[in-house]
Amino acid sequence: MVEDEQELTGGNASESVVRIGNTIRKPWLENSSAVQSYLGALRSSGVDVPQPLGRDEDGRHVVEYIEGVLVLDQLPLGPDELLRVGRMIRQIHDASEGVLIPNPGDWNMLLPAENPNLMCHNDLAPWNLIMGDRWVFIDWDGAGPSTRLWDLAYAAQSFGQLFDGQPAEDAALRLRAVVDGYEADDALRKALPAAMAKRTAAMFNLLKSSNETGFQPWADMYVNGHGGHWRAAAQYVVRNQGVWAQALA
Repeated sequence: MVEDEQELTGGNASESVVRIGNTIRKPWLENSSAVQSYLGALRSSGVDVPQPLGRDEDGRHVVEYIEGVLVLDQLPLGPDELLRVGRMIRQIHDASEGVLIPNPGDWNMLLPAENPNLMCHNDLAPWNLIMGDRWVFIDWDGAGPSTRLWDLAYAAQSFGQLFDGQPAEDAALRLRAVVDGYEADDALRKALPAAMAKRTAAMFNLLKSSNETGFQPWADMYVNGHGGHWRAAAQYVVRNQGVWAQALA
């Protein structure tokens, strides 16, 4: 490690992430070229995402470092902040409509959507949103083909804090704020409760099956608390389907 490299911690699925000055550098992956192009296309459409900066002399994936605090450490967000999050997600999705999915049949998505038709972040959650002078979603390494419904289901569930132990009525209000900010139409609102249940269950099943096969880093995450968390979350989201549907009506 060179003197001015600062190793960053806190992520679950990325290794060897460092900061050098105003840049973040991490291993170059099979989809990194597509991710760099995707970020460039979003920026060209006016979406504030980390600037893609290509590869460095060590072959690493380089993007702009975003200054600020992680939303995960600021929860729960208030109604106005959740509305803003919903608007940000809508802007990303709308801009993504103009992005060509390269080699759509070659993507190996961890949590694939049915009939994917849109490039998406796939992890729009409080642990990937920076708040500061700018509000910017980071960590786009999981970007790939998905759908508005599948991407929004995960984001709405995570920002709404639809997790076991949360009063369902409070979570429903947060959920409603995110979806209102997105300006979701009636069809999307009606589909979201079931999609959130399916998406949350898919996250738990990924962790569980990874533990059985030794697929890392998800296998270790399963036994380090994530498995129990997502099992309870999946049950909670299913148990309160009527509450979510009423809030979104």
